[in-house]
Amino acid sequence: MLRIPSLTGKPAHIWTFFRAGGFDQVSLTTATDLAEIGALDQKLWAALACPVKGLEFDERTLELIDIDHDRRVRAPEVIAAMQYADDHLKDLAAIIAGTDQLAIANIDDSSPSGKAILSCARHILVTLGKVGTTHLGLADVDKAREAFAKTPFNGDGVITPAAADDDAETRQAIADIIATHGGVTDRDGQSGIDTKRLETFAVDAAAFDGWWAVAEADPAVLPLGEATMGALAALDAVKAKIDDWFARCGLAAYDGRAQAALNRQEKDYLDIAGRDLAITAEEIRSFPLAKVDAGRALPLTGALNPYWTAAIATFIRLAVTPVLGAVEVLSEADWLTLQARFAPTRAWYATRTGGAVAVEKLGLARVRALRASAYMTRIEALIARDLSFATEFDSITPVEKLVRLHRDLNRLLHNFVNFADFYSPQRMAIFQAGRLFLDSRTTELVVRVDDIAKHGALAGLSKTYLAYCDCTRPGEKLTIAAAFTAGDSDHLLVGRNGIFYDRKGRDWDATITRVVENPISIRQAFWAPYKRAIRFVEDLVAKRAAAADDAANTRLATGISETAKAAETGKPTVQKPKLDIGVLAAIGVAVGGISAAISGFALAFFGLGKWMPLGVFGVILAISGPSMIIAWLKLRQRNLGPILDANGWAVNGRVKINIPFGGSLTQLARLPEGSTRSLRDPYAEKKQPWLLYTILAVLLLAGAWLGIDRVHNRMWLWERLDMEGKARKAELEAKVEHAGAAPATAPVSK
Repeated sequence: MLRIPSLTGKPAHIWTFFRAGGFDQVSLTTATDLAEIGALDQKLWAALACPVKGLEFDERTLELIDIDHDRRVRAPEVIAAMQYADDHLKDLAAIIAGTDQLAIANIDDSSPSGKAILSCARHILVTLGKVGTTHLGLADVDKAREAFAKTPFNGDGVITPAAADDDAETRQAIADIIATHGGVTDRDGQSGIDTKRLETFAVDAAAFDGWWAVAEADPAVLPLGEATMGALAALDAVKAKIDDWFARCGLAAYDGRAQAALNRQEKDYLDIAGRDLAITAEEIRSFPLAKVDAGRALPLTGALNPYWTAAIATFIRLAVTPVLGAVEVLSEADWLTLQARFAPTRAWYATRTGGAVAVEKLGLARVRALRASAYMTRIEALIARDLSFATEFDSITPVEKLVRLHRDLNRLLHNFVNFADFYSPQRMAIFQAGRLFLDSRTTELVVRVDDIAKHGALAGLSKTYLAYCDCTRPGEKLTIAAAFTAGDSDHLLVGRNGIFYDRKGRDWDATITRVVENPISIRQAFWAPYKRAIRFVEDLVAKRAAAADDAANTRLATGISETAKAAETGKPTVQKPKLDIGVLAAIGVAVGGISAAISGFALAFFGLGKWMPLGVFGVILAISGPSMIIAWLKLRQRNLGPILDANGWAVNGRVKINIPFGGSLTQLARLPEGSTRSLRDPYAEKKQPWLLYTILAVLLLAGAWLGIDRVHNRMWLWERLDMEGKARKAELEAKVEHAGAAPATAPVSK
């Protein structure tokens, strides 16, 4: 237990900590623990922030906790949520159970906000016909909110045409505003308007009315009165084509040689003559409006391009006849006069503002009729009436928040303040998306991923083997990152398929698209050097075999070619010697080197005598030891933090995934307990006892070596004894010989 110093002078709460994942985590088991969560040093929290989306947790609850609406929940907001629950619940221990049934008697009404929540909760039950019910469920709150939202006046400041009741004129005015300025979605899902839309429409309608007032004050702007705009539209519809025709006539007058080309060539008509034509056929749209002649006036009837006949008729009726009278041809001077007549209209029309454009579709008469009515006052009254229900609707939100915290807050704390759910064998953490079955394994450390490249750049620091998978089901797609913490990685390859089960039990097709390689287990590290050596030998043999095959094919092709040439020329082919002395010498040197190396190893190995088992162990340790040490060091550094940080978390503690815990997150395929198995395989390959033969050969060699060594030692001893005997005999003989060579009598001294 750890005592946290009090900053308020009150007795400090005594916390209990448990150790999991290599770091101390606070235990939250009592109501006092929950109430004092704000006093816990945040350096001891497992996480300091998490995203609102992408978790196996009710997103609406996180949105209510997210006070600043930045789509992230931070530690201060979690503390504020706990304070909210503590302020409005008489017994905070009810949160530990985590049910969505809030006891009415447990609502603390000692504060104004508490009284409002209690009153709203009772009103919801009465509205739903549950008078006398002692508990309020989250489903009750949702039903009350949905029912209230479907009423015309639901407090959001948006009114639909239905809010006008029997006032047809106001309903039409609301519909006109929606048609010109777009609608705002009401809480009931229908399109309506708010104060901003209403005010914008009023300003634009006034601008449109004023714009028309300018035209009405100047007779030159509207030469035909109300029919002027229709005449201008009819003129603009054919202006480019008439300009084109007069330009062609002018070019023909400049040079008569151009007239035939300006009227189109005969082949242009032949290209379309073989097809079924219609008056509106696009093939003739670009042809001249009428036959091009130098100085000719445009005929308004008769020989005109059929495509433009209807447009010209409208032009004559709305523009030509009212201005020039009943004429059958249009000279270029008349055409310029006609355009000049409508030039002020065109200049005035270009002064339209954006607002005038928006309401133009209603027409001047309708806009002025609206402005003359009291539509704006009536609509403002409807919006004010709707807003008067805002307090009633908004009062549902505090009740909803309390019910959701009653159900979800304790679970959030066990995935935020500590990671108790992650280290629990019975529960899964809110960041675990489900289970992935792949390569005879299932892994539970699976997280959702939005951007593989961005996630992989940081998640690789976790020292964990990660496989990124694209998961699909009809009409849906998601990406996950799965951590493999047991087994090996030999068959975890890009393109392999598996099945992913999300937390709702739905199955997805999963395909590996990327892997972040890191050691998975010590066992894998032990065999890794041997597997690499085998792969190297296999690759080398395959390359040498391929090279030999190519060389053989080349020699065969060369021999066939030389034989064919010899047959053609009649000259015999030169036979090369079958044996190359240089090659034989090289082979001899190679065999000698290999034999010397094997002999040296055998002498060193069998020279160990009774220490040979330790020699075997030393060789294995020398090969696998470095790989195992590196793997052990990396496995001790496996950390959940980078995996979650890459998804927007702020993991505070060093959440380690040690070897035992990693083994629980990834489970290998095992036969069920109590099951039986038949080892008879009718298609099994016939096995040769090579292992037995190898062991026997090693034992025989060891025995032979020991026997030879013992005989060698005895012979060496016998030779030494014989040499020592001969040496002693020679020494005695030398002494005897020395004694025989001395004088027989010694001289007598005087």
